[in-house]
Amino acid sequence: MYDPVPPDSPARRIGAWALIAAAVGVAAVAFGYVGGWLAPQRLTPDKLIDQFQDNAGTFAGYRRNHAKGVCVTGYFDSNGRAQAYSTAQVFAPGRTPVVGRFAIPGSNPYAPDSSVPIRSMALRFALANGQQWRTGMNSMPVFPVATPQAFFAQLQAQRPDPATGKPDPTKLAAFFAAHPETAAFRAWAKTAKPSASFATESYWSLNAFVFVDASGKRQPVRWRMTPEATDGDAGSTGGADYLAADLAERLTQGPLRWHLQVTLANPGDPTNDATKTWPDDRRTIDAGTLVLERTEPQDSGPCRDINYDPLILPAGIAASDDPLLPARSAAYADSYLRRTSEEAHLPGSAAPSAETKR
Repeated sequence: MYDPVPPDSPARRIGAWALIAAAVGVAAVAFGYVGGWLAPQRLTPDKLIDQFQDNAGTFAGYRRNHAKGVCVTGYFDSNGRAQAYSTAQVFAPGRTPVVGRFAIPGSNPYAPDSSVPIRSMALRFALANGQQWRTGMNSMPVFPVATPQAFFAQLQAQRPDPATGKPDPTKLAAFFAAHPETAAFRAWAKTAKPSASFATESYWSLNAFVFVDASGKRQPVRWRMTPEATDGDAGSTGGADYLAADLAERLTQGPLRWHLQVTLANPGDPTNDATKTWPDDRRTIDAGTLVLERTEPQDSGPCRDINYDPLILPAGIAASDDPLLPARSAAYADSYLRRTSEEAHLPGSAAPSAETKR
């Protein structure tokens, strides 16, 4: 087709620059919206992390949640059974190196291990093709709330009253009344007790994800790690830091093992609501064995500089429509940038204090 405007004409050059300027403008507006600058009322990652700090204080160099933990290393031994549902190389038969972290929830790295009943397991699988799979799991079957906004409201309700040092029961009651979806978690929490060992816990993904097979078929899934160690193997709960001591002692006796149990959703099962479990009759596949061989302190171990972002996924695993996933990813990034920036400014020769020790 004949173009009446020569390719090198001023009119065409002006038009090209106008398109570029428009694209930049759209990107700037989008970036501003994501950052919250053009929508002050919008929940943003920094607001979420600020609330963690308001609730528990700021401990420089530490994660803003799950601050107290230990590093672990080992491997995942796949049996190949999940290959029919996902092309991720981690599910091919054989071993994949793993760097992980056990922790307890909360922003205080000096909290007693018995202060909360929940334990967490985070893992980074380093696939042979250069891709990674990162996942963070918790020792509870459901999450309290379904949206980032509700989670932020929960944090606000849990903010300690300066007069008592504890959350205001009236504010907590009002939050729970406004969020009936918390019922399943509250029912679990009433009977939950702090365990004596990381090794005897099961860890749930909570959020749904999607496995993608070689033909592009998508299968919603959830997973959990189930231990070979039993409650009968539990150690002592003496002292504030018994979990790390128990883990180290167990590993002197040999590796610890968990089975990766992948549950396949049926059509209609909720994938965007972590407060709801799937029926017990859903098919579950044992995809392989996690083998942990060594533990190290988090301030010097290989997990120290890892951001266990749940959206770092290999080909063959995709995010679901759960709104908590992008919020977790963004909040983890904000926390990571804060703590690594703080570490970079800590005096190398100064003795660590309660606010700087990692």
